[in-house]
Order: sequence, then structure tokens, then C-alpha cells
Amino acid sequence: MEINELAAAGEAKAGLFTRWWGWLKALPGKFNTKVVKVVKGTIKLGRDDPRRVTHSLKVALALTLVSLLYYWRALFDGFGVAGIWAVLTVVVVFEFTVGATLSKSLNRGFATLLAGALGVGAQHLASLFGEKGEPIVLGIFVFLLAAASTFSRFFPRIKARYDYGVLIFILTFSMVTISGYRVEELLEMAHERLLTIIIGGGTCMIISVFLCPVWAGEDLHKLIASNIEKLANCLEGFGGEYFQTPKDGNCGMVPKNEDSFLQGYKSVLNSKTTEESLANFAAWEPGHGRFKFRHPWKQYLKIGALARQCAYQIETLNGHINSNVQVPPEFLQIIQDSCRTMSIETGKALKALAIAIKTMKEPKHACEHLEKSKTAVKDLKTALKAASLENADILAIVPAVAVASILVEIVKGAEKISKSVHELSELAHFKEVVEPTVSPEKPQLLHRGSVNPVLLDGESAHVIITVEEILNMAPKGPEPSELV
Repeated sequence: MEINELAAAGEAKAGLFTRWWGWLKALPGKFNTKVVKVVKGTIKLGRDDPRRVTHSLKVALALTLVSLLYYWRALFDGFGVAGIWAVLTVVVVFEFTVGATLSKSLNRGFATLLAGALGVGAQHLASLFGEKGEPIVLGIFVFLLAAASTFSRFFPRIKARYDYGVLIFILTFSMVTISGYRVEELLEMAHERLLTIIIGGGTCMIISVFLCPVWAGEDLHKLIASNIEKLANCLEGFGGEYFQTPKDGNCGMVPKNEDSFLQGYKSVLNSKTTEESLANFAAWEPGHGRFKFRHPWKQYLKIGALARQCAYQIETLNGHINSNVQVPPEFLQIIQDSCRTMSIETGKALKALAIAIKTMKEPKHACEHLEKSKTAVKDLKTALKAASLENADILAIVPAVAVASILVEIVKGAEKISKSVHELSELAHFKEVVEPTVSPEKPQLLHRGSVNPVLLDGESAHVIITVEEILNMAPKGPEPSELV
């Protein structure tokens, strides 16, 4: 019995050793696979947006420059250990876009200046109450300003634009008041700290603005145009693919794969946070390129909100068209032409609006497509009124009616987007599109003439051909003459 137990224990140890040995042998291969995966992911991340590589180099440059406050003896003798605040400032405030960097830098600078001034004033005021009363007064000041500043962060406007500045204000005021109670040379310390913060923030702002800048406003502009274009592709695809006549002759909605072009609307649904963040940072940026000072960035948020409403309607539409409910072909034939026209023309209108935003030109062509969409809505109502639905299966036609109703709402939503884009074109002074009045390719023809017989005394009758209307810009040919 003991021999069997010893044999079993030996086999267990051998099996454990074999597993460990196999794991050790496979470890180099797994490590190489992991390294290759990380390298490929890093390369892909850089290729997706090369600006990320540039941003990393810019941050490294800014840190290297402010580190000279320590490395260069002459600068270190002037600032001392306070130079570390310049390094910390670069690490904290240097963001990807120019607007975000300016926002944090200015917030940090002004908050430090204001809090430092108030802290020094509070310290001097507290010193008037004597050695015993000074800490009590300072504690009261810290409590009141910290409570008021923290409460101010709940205001939406302050939360959106000045939240970081409020945090720095609370931190700096507390540090100055606490340090002032123990440090004698308070003004010198505050001066050095403020100066190093200005040096760090100024370095970030200069590098961010003048060295390969990444503008938040430009990203917002492209994002809104791209979102509208995605909605346009979804609608055009729906009109061209889902309402069609298959080869067997039976009309119906043809469901597509979940990964088809119709899924582009999903990224639009999740863009609200990005849009609001970019709009906030864009408001801090100076005029640049096509975007002048006080560009109407809030109008982009309005257009983005309307685009998301349209995307939600497309999501509902997607739920209907991927269902397995069979719609009677005879009813579908009644609505499919109007629905196809609404979908395709609305998609074309949205695409024209997206192009207008990209090129910053007046969106004139979108109106034509919207008019066609509204005409299709009227045709749909007329067709439904004229159709005989007494013997129709109501439950069977409900999905098709729902799809038609959603398309009507999408047309209304596209019209709202069009109005908002027109408002943007007026506020941002988009370029006016000048179209030629006459196409040179049109044939130049005579439109109308008259033939009048004229009788002269003692002579035979003459016939006079008078040309009354000629197309403008017609090429000159033989002059009209009298035919005898």
C-alpha cells in the first residue's frame, strides 16, 4: 500500500515538473508574441493619427526646456528649488489641442495669481489679531473660500470652462495661507512660484501654438461635417438597398448585415461628449486659418444635437428593417417609391450640407433635395389616402407604416439641420456660391419667330421672317434676311 502511494506521489511530482518545464519552454515564445503585438499596436496608433507622435515630441521638448531651470546653474541660482513648479506645470497643462493647453495654462496662471494675492492679504490681516488669533482667522478664511469655491464648481458654465482654475485656486490659497504662518519670506516664495508657473505655462502655450498646432476648433468642424456625412450615407444606402425589387419579382425590404454601411450612425450617437469638449476648448483658441476670432462654435453644438436626433431615428429605423416580419408586397408597392425618394433625397441633402460645412460655402444645393423629399412626403400621404386598406392585414402592414413614418420624421429633422447650417453660414460668413447663368454646353437655338406677308405696290408679295427671341449668348450666324 505504501509503495503504491509513493508511486502515485512520484507520478504527481513528475507531472508537476513536466507542466512547469513546458511552461518555461513556452515562455520565450509567448514573450515574443506579446512584444510583437505591442509593437504592432503602437505602430497602428501612430499611423491612425500621426499628430499623436508630434504631440509626444512637443511635450518632451517643453519638459527639456523648463528643466534648464535646474540644469543651468545661473537659472538655478535665481529660482532655486521653486523651478520644480515649472516642470510640474508642463506635465499638468500640456494637452493635445491648442485650446485645451491654453485653457489649462491660463486657468492655472490666473488662479495662482488671484489665490496668491488673497493668501498674502489674508495672512497680513490675520497677523493683526496677534499670535493666538492668527491661526484662528486663517482657518476661517480657508474654510470660507474653500466652501465658496467648491460650491461654484456646480455652476455649469464654471464647471465647463473654469473647473481646473477653481481647483488650483483652492490649492494655492490653502498652501499660501498655511506656508505664510510658518515661512517668514512669504512674498519672495510666492513671487518665485508664480514666476516659474508662468514660465512653464508660457512654454507650453508657445510650443503648442507655433509648433505643429492641433486646433480643437478645426477638429470640431471636421467632426460635425463627418457625422452629417455618415447619416447621409446611411439614408442613401437605405433608399437604394432596402426598398428594391429582388430578382424573383417580390417587393420587400431586404435586410442587410449588421456590419453594413447603415451602422455608421452609431458613432454619431456617442459624439456628444467629444463635441462639447472640443467646443469648450475652441472658445479659448485665437483666430486661425478659416476660423476667425469669435467664430460661432456654439452653433456647431446645435447642429450636432440635431444630427444625434436624426441618428436616433435611424437607429429605430434599423430595428424595423432588420426584423423578420414579412410585409404584404401589394402594400409595399404603394409606399416604396415615396419612401425610396425620401431616403435618397434626404441623404443627398445631408451630404450637400456636409460638403458645405467642409468647404465653408453656402449650402444652396441642399434645398433642392429637401424640396424633393417634402414632395415625396406629400405623394406618400396621397397614395395612402387613395389606397384601399379595408381588407388589409393591419398587423402585417404596421412595420412598413412605421418605417414610412420614421422617414417622414427624418425629413423634418434634415430640414432643421439645414436651417441650422444656413444659420452657421451666415454667422461664420461662408463663401457665396456663384453659379453660371448660362451653361456653354447648351445648344443655342432660335425660340420663336413670325412669318408676315407684305404686299408692295406693283410688286409681288414679299415674306419677312422676324426672329423675336434668341437665347442669350448665342453664337452669331448669318443675319436674318427677307425671303422673296
